[in-house]
Amino acid sequence: MPPAPRPPRPSPAGLTVLGLLGSGPLHPYGMQRLIKTWGKDQVVNIGQRANLYKTIKRLHEAGLIAVRQTERAQQYPERTVYELTDEGYRTGLRWLTEMLANPRNEYPEFPAALSFAMVLDPGMVADLLGERLVAQRARLAELEAQREAGEQAGAPRIALIEDEYSLAITTAEVRWLGSVIDDLRSGKLTWNEEQLVARADQDVSEATGS
Repeated sequence: MPPAPRPPRPSPAGLTVLGLLGSGPLHPYGMQRLIKTWGKDQVVNIGQRANLYKTIKRLHEAGLIAVRQTERAQQYPERTVYELTDEGYRTGLRWLTEMLANPRNEYPEFPAALSFAMVLDPGMVADLLGERLVAQRARLAELEAQREAGEQAGAPRIALIEDEYSLAITTAEVRWLGSVIDDLRSGKLTWNEEQLVARADQDVSEATGS
């Protein structure tokens, strides 16, 4: 007898599919349209069809969603309609409450890159962060426009809460980037190879006990 599939780990993509099916059965194309219509592709990496199908397959194998029926319309290929199982409903609620309440280090790229910024010279880091600042300011304008459009459309605040969070985080990053760039260009924040090599030798010596 083959072993039972391991329960899937909580993930934003999985939570999105379970959340969508919580409102009723859907086929993948319908899920994808709702993801884009509701702007969930801005906060979850599931807007691409391949990522969506991988998530659906994982949840289906775990018994969290089930095939309800197969539809075939004349102008469309065959579509499989999925529905939430009782276990999927319970799992979705558990994931949601855990993600809302418990901070978790998700290891994004930017902090990892910052941790090795010392490999470059201060001037180059200032220029690169300046490029990021321009991009984040443009992103900030997009988020503000999205929020205004949602408010004008009469959407309740809770329906836009992830945009509100992204707006707050991006606003804070824009301020922080500006202050770091100022410190780099004024020389308040600086480093040199000799300092870094000496510190690295000290840390290696302490770690190895030599």
